[in-house]
Amino acid sequence: MPNIVATRIDNRLIHGQVATQWAGVVGANLLLVANDAVAKDQFRQGLMNMAAPAYAQTRYFDIDKTIKVIDKASPAQKIFLILETPQDALRLVEGGVPIKVLNIGNMHMHEGKRQVATSVAVDDDDVATFKKLQDLGVTLEIQRTPNTAKEDVSKLFS
Repeated sequence: MPNIVATRIDNRLIHGQVATQWAGVVGANLLLVANDAVAKDQFRQGLMNMAAPAYAQTRYFDIDKTIKVIDKASPAQKIFLILETPQDALRLVEGGVPIKVLNIGNMHMHEGKRQVATSVAVDDDDVATFKKLQDLGVTLEIQRTPNTAKEDVSKLFS
């Protein structure tokens, strides 16, 4: 079983807040971005590597590769799994990745989405995906930073 210390949706993926606050608080030494587009985008990976903390390694895998290899991770790897969308999370869970708690961070507002929490905007597909994740036993949490209060997840479904 992989040592996943945290799983977070943050559409900015690895950036200052993730690197300076979340990674240290959860005790991660490996930041694993699981996303099909980013796995192919060397430029974005380079930018995220610049933001990543020096004490942690980074990996950029597509969803299928993550499902295939995460069980091979060493127990010494304390994995912070960083995702762009709830749909990525659902694919991982359905593929057998043991995500127990999903921290929902930044999901930016854009056309077709509605703001439901301080930094979370969703559309109907996101809401349906979150419901499926809950049905699969995943606990959902909305929290911007480790030092801010968790917001009410029922807002996701309103």
